Amino acid sequence: MARLQSQVRMKDVLRDYFTGLASPLAWCTSVGPAELLRALGFQVYFPENHGAMLGASRAAHKHIPRANNEGYSNEICSYLTSDIGAWLNRETPLTAAYGLPSVPRPDLIVFNTNQCREVAEWFNYFGRQFSCPVVGVYPPRHVEEVTRADVDNVVSQFRNLIAVGEQIIGRELDPQRLREAVRLSREASQLWKELLETARTHPAPLTFFDGTILMAPVVMLRGTEACVEFYRAARAELQALAAHGDAAVPGEQARLYWEGMPIWGRLRSLAEIFSGCRSSVVASTYCNSWVFDDFDSDNPLESLAIAYTQIFINRGENFKLSYLKRMIEDYAIDGMLFHDSKTCFNNSNNRFGLPQRLQQETGISTLVIDGDLNDLRFFSDERARTKIETFVEQLSARAV
Repeated sequence: MARLQSQVRMKDVLRDYFTGLASPLAWCTSVGPAELLRALGFQVYFPENHGAMLGASRAAHKHIPRANNEGYSNEICSYLTSDIGAWLNRETPLTAAYGLPSVPRPDLIVFNTNQCREVAEWFNYFGRQFSCPVVGVYPPRHVEEVTRADVDNVVSQFRNLIAVGEQIIGRELDPQRLREAVRLSREASQLWKELLETARTHPAPLTFFDGTILMAPVVMLRGTEACVEFYRAARAELQALAAHGDAAVPGEQARLYWEGMPIWGRLRSLAEIFSGCRSSVVASTYCNSWVFDDFDSDNPLESLAIAYTQIFINRGENFKLSYLKRMIEDYAIDGMLFHDSKTCFNNSNNRFGLPQRLQQETGISTLVIDGDLNDLRFFSDERARTKIETFVEQLSARAV
């Protein structure tokens, strides 16, 4: 049973979204320029959400081998292999959840490699399957700072996307519609940020595991009134819980940070392990990845270029270290967990010494958990439980 009323309400929001998807429809990466597509007149579908659904429903294991047989390695993104495998197997969790016979047919496919190279291969595959136009946005990668030249580069690519979209839609982009979509995205993003910040209170009223559920609208419905309305009510619920001292983890003793991808097929069991240790995972890079402070409706194209280029996953190690140090202070973190996701190289930030640098500069204890976002063959329940319980015991011993 859902602990939060917002989780219950979200089911209706998502049902309306999925059952309302219709042509003209664009596919878009999760941190791609959805606002541009909405302003052009497209409805927007996000394959990464579909990949997460395959993971959370523990259906991915059926489909990954099918994609492997088509030549897609078991060491590349398991969102990609889950999604392509499900397509080849002619299955989708959207059927059981919303009655959709298949993933929706795209009129345009758009990706942004601000996350990784894999999205290009993934989305181009479906471009071939649907004989559909594909537009890629290729921003500078792994930047410490975003420069004027970087922004101009991305804006130029957005203009190319707009031209392709206008040709498909059959009319020019309405600048007012774009400003409105960016305004709505900014408002939803700020509400999402304030919702997450309720976990700064002691005890925290929500955890990372709650956040991975509540984040669905800010991924899929950015640029809509429905998204703003949902987060306005959700923020109010979480702020009320925080004000009344309602703890997501009763008896909260340790406050932890989750760095990296969720392990979608083990959200509940991991939440129970942490709760059993009276430890609350109060913040994460992942949930904060949909906080976009730079959206500006008075300067829509440039602000979209800035916001989508400077996301955490696209930054250099020095920026990431600085960001995590700030989060440790803001959320009074006792220990940090790094998820080494086997098939998500770009979102596993433990592989170049970052945990060690963080520990040296802050004194914070860190732990690396081996696993994967979707492929549970790379995750051991018992090993993870032992490592987490030992880690929390060590934190408790240090606190005495």
